[in-house]
Amino acid sequence: MNRIFADFCTSTGIAYESAASSAYIEQSEPTLPSRLAVTELAVGAVAAAAAGAAHLARARGASPVTTRWTVDPRRVAASFRGDQLLRVDGESFPGFAKLSGFFPTREGWVRTHANYAHHRARLLDALDLPPDADRAALTTRLADIDALEVEERVRANQGIAVAVRTTKEWSAHPQSKAVAGLPLLGIAALGDAHAPARESRGKLRDQNRPAAGLRVLDLARVIAGPVATRTLALLGADVLRIDDPGLPEIAAQHLDNGMGKHSALLDLRKPQDRETFDQLLETADVVVTGYRPHALDGFGLTPQEITRRRPGIVVATLDAWGSAGPWQEHRGFDSIVQAATGISMLTSADGTRPGALPAQALDHASGYLLAAGVLVALARQTRQGGSLHVSTHLARTAQALLELGEDSPGPTHEPLKLDDCMNEQDTPSGRLRYPLPAFNPMARMAEPYDYQRVGAVWGADIAQWS
Repeated sequence: MNRIFADFCTSTGIAYESAASSAYIEQSEPTLPSRLAVTELAVGAVAAAAAGAAHLARARGASPVTTRWTVDPRRVAASFRGDQLLRVDGESFPGFAKLSGFFPTREGWVRTHANYAHHRARLLDALDLPPDADRAALTTRLADIDALEVEERVRANQGIAVAVRTTKEWSAHPQSKAVAGLPLLGIAALGDAHAPARESRGKLRDQNRPAAGLRVLDLARVIAGPVATRTLALLGADVLRIDDPGLPEIAAQHLDNGMGKHSALLDLRKPQDRETFDQLLETADVVVTGYRPHALDGFGLTPQEITRRRPGIVVATLDAWGSAGPWQEHRGFDSIVQAATGISMLTSADGTRPGALPAQALDHASGYLLAAGVLVALARQTRQGGSLHVSTHLARTAQALLELGEDSPGPTHEPLKLDDCMNEQDTPSGRLRYPLPAFNPMARMAEPYDYQRVGAVWGADIAQWS
């Protein structure tokens, strides 16, 4: 029994046997080898999304016989490693930026994140370094400061860095205790519980696209949130991602996680753009946000306010540290959460220098779980109406991974051959080679099950529904 999948069933009230018949997990050796049970986490999260897809399809009238999916751990591994496997015109993309990574300090290690230009600038400014400082200069500077001091100074300057902790140190931290009280996947009533059930637009014509006709307003960035909305787009939803033109996305991230969607730019500080956004919200079925709690409050986009304006909606939120505790409003990414929660030290190759998981597994797993929750929430609405709030948190996903315990990593000397898990086609961004979806319909299809839109350029679409 996959324990993450079982947790999903408990959270949603779906019988494990029923869910397992909808999402068949193929048996395999660890495809994401690690000291921790990363493969179980990844496969369980993807299976949850597949089971959620079947649940929604049946709620919309599809036959249980035809709504079954298979979850191949090899395809899951390819999906989770999309950033590593993605190619455009045969070229790969660089990983983390030069100022992102582990650095020894006067006492302890620190993990920085400077992939975005504004985070790089804040990191250097917090440490009294010039804007053009290189990795050598940062290394020298950090050697004179304790890790906890670096964490506080950078955070105070709205940058991103965290002291590397052991699991014991993390378990004693107040934020760890707050995270422990949160569900792995939260689904709760929000606002008016008596909002009428909303009929989906149009008849369900394809049981493999059970979210067809549903409109998803995507306000998420980086990996986790976009993975959730990419999954909803795969299942047929009309997903429109909205970004601030002043915060460009990293090209490789958008190519990997923007599949199936449209992407437009709106500055909500401008009246005309705000009016356009409000019109989109009026007919949205789902809103997904991937920012810190309260980060969007100034725009009137709290879950409660969204529900007040659009009764009967599903609001899905994803954050780094959880919706409770002293760190709930702090910035964070997968790599930062790994460092703070003790995962980096557990995966150390030599017991001294921190290590990392074989993929951004917390991001991807949280994203698939969020998509699963949205699908289950939409299914509930077809029967009982109401507005629902779905939530996941990277730190809670990290806790779930730690609770799985250590795993046998399997052979790591031979690279996993994933050619049959990849697809290649010409796109507006060039010749794109990318992982196929992590789950697949059991019913035979004339063509491979794939995203309906691939390789679109970030921010190049008009802010309107398809």
